[in-house]
Amino acid sequence: MIRVAPVTDRPALKEFIHVPWNIYHSDPCWVPPLVVERLHTFSPKNPYFQHARWQAWIAYEGETPVGRISAQIDELQASRHNDQTGFFGLLEAEDDPEVFQALFQTAEEWLRCRGMTRVRGPFSLSINQECGLLVDGFDYPPMVMMGHARPYYGKRIEANRYKKVQDLLAYRVGINFLLPPGVALFLKKAKGSLRVRPLRRACLKEDLCIIKEIFEEAWSDNWGFLPFTDKEFSEFGHQVKLLVEDDFVQIVEIDGEPSAMLVAFPNIHEVIKDLNGRLLPLGWLKALWRLKVSYPRTGRVALMGVRKRFQATPMGAAMAYSMIEAVREAGLRKGIRQVELSWILEGNKSMRHILESLGAEPYKTYRLYEKDLQE
Repeated sequence: MIRVAPVTDRPALKEFIHVPWNIYHSDPCWVPPLVVERLHTFSPKNPYFQHARWQAWIAYEGETPVGRISAQIDELQASRHNDQTGFFGLLEAEDDPEVFQALFQTAEEWLRCRGMTRVRGPFSLSINQECGLLVDGFDYPPMVMMGHARPYYGKRIEANRYKKVQDLLAYRVGINFLLPPGVALFLKKAKGSLRVRPLRRACLKEDLCIIKEIFEEAWSDNWGFLPFTDKEFSEFGHQVKLLVEDDFVQIVEIDGEPSAMLVAFPNIHEVIKDLNGRLLPLGWLKALWRLKVSYPRTGRVALMGVRKRFQATPMGAAMAYSMIEAVREAGLRKGIRQVELSWILEGNKSMRHILESLGAEPYKTYRLYEKDLQE
């Protein structure tokens, strides 16, 4: 018999966080998350919960945890898209159809009772955090802020009458790529009006505002877009300040106006993989030492955007290429060998063309599913 219980206190939350250890114990690609980071993410201190509600559950077989799921309702979704779509996420479970069915029935009923007519996911917790289910690329460990999954998850989700609504692609490229000859010539001609600069740590607040503004304009028409709140982006800025070198952030100015931005992260998963989720007693020392002495060999471009008036124009492409080249040079100086660019909507043909012209290849696919709760 499968019993599904809500997470209502801190001990249960810790048990919820530790469910993946049972699922991935034999998977060499899985990276245990830092427990202290997960506790913070699921605490009221997370600014996400200023505009969203959630509930988490654990599935038990007897007294043994065998799965988990969450359901979220985001006020920003209702106000921006004028619909009653709720979300599910943080799904982990053993390969048992009864466990998946029990988890989904519980989460769907919670959403249905609160007026939701559609459910979409997985999101952990929102589209601006980890999103999508890995359905291709299981033989590679996840990059920082990206998820992992067991190959049977997709089949079990679809058995509960969920259908694909969108695929998100992760591209990878070796750091020694070269710009196409025509692009290099165009960039040379555009140098008079185009200036690429790194993050100014002394003006961090100002530059973070620029990045947020460009991101929201550039992504506003994208499928499923939700803006960061100011407090959410401040949290993101704190991560940038702690983990990112100044030249891993690039801003393009056209005649002095900030018009494009790119943010890349070192792949912290390389640093924490063997810590088993613990920073104490010595895990934090290992992490700091590795960041200083043995820098990660991989990185991820997590944010990139070009203002709307330059999108689908030669100048827009030039800005994208120039930022990628600047970050490539920064990565070379730090010893990075490979970069993931993620995620890219499968229908974003212009961005995919730019990446593929550099020799990048899509090597992972993350899928988002949807279900009508009125069926």
